[in-house]
Amino acid sequence: MIDEETYQCENCGKNAKVSKGKIPECCGKPMKKVPLDICTQPAHAEHARPMEDEDACDDFRAG
Repeated sequence: MIDEETYQCENCGKNAKVSKGKIPECCGKPMKKVPLDICTQPAHAEHARPMEDEDACDDFRAG
């Protein structure tokens, strides 16, 4: 399996998949690496559970 990275040109928006470690050029400039989707990134404090409440569950004992 070959590790590939996806890059995108900031000028024209063209995408390119290349072998890991190579930075392609487009429009005369190096392309920027496209970040991974949030669900494929390792969990850390900023992305652990962005849409879920961290409150204790309601067990209906309150008056």
